[in-house]
Amino acid sequence: MLVHGGLLWRVTKSADYARGPRSCQPPSAYARGMPALEPIHVDAALLVLDKPAGLLAVPGRREADCLSTRAQRQGVMLPARGAELQRRLSMAFAARAVDKRYEALVHGAIDGDAGEIALPIGADWPDRPRQRVDADRGRPALTRWRVIDRSHDGRTTRLELEPVTGRTHQLRVHLQAIGHPIVGDALYGPRDDAPARLHLHARSLALIHPLDGRRLEASSAAPF
Repeated sequence: MLVHGGLLWRVTKSADYARGPRSCQPPSAYARGMPALEPIHVDAALLVLDKPAGLLAVPGRREADCLSTRAQRQGVMLPARGAELQRRLSMAFAARAVDKRYEALVHGAIDGDAGEIALPIGADWPDRPRQRVDADRGRPALTRWRVIDRSHDGRTTRLELEPVTGRTHQLRVHLQAIGHPIVGDALYGPRDDAPARLHLHARSLALIHPLDGRRLEASSAAPF
């Protein structure tokens, strides 16, 4: 069991879910084997792991979303070692005391070099597990973005993303809302999007160590 984003998660190989709903079948390329979790940092209190695409991180609370999407989530994860540390980490995430950065490849040439997306997000109940921008009943959500690189043909832009809040599917919904969905996003991208992998990567994480008070930083290079 792991803690990531303030939630308790179970990690297993995507092949274990081969009998799930057809729309949530894991990509066959990922179901053939189980990639390794690479340790980035290990001590008596914490593990920091580099999670490859192909492992399912199944939330212990909240309604499950599409299994194939969870299998594609990748990058830095922070497991807790014991219930008390789990509680402290959950509190740190809730208090926004954990600095998280993501890297994404999005469709199109985004205007400007940096900016913010402040749009409320709520569940799209008729089309679960999708979320949507909901000005009436959505919860406040803020994403900061910065351009890392642009493709020469203007078809894609590489972004650094900071989710100031932590709403479900926040980065994906916000980028779709401004007309630049993430490449390979089966839920929010164009229907003819060819890549089988979601091009979203948890690139770095920084927090104050819950036991000794030192600053802990970890990073993982995006594989795309």
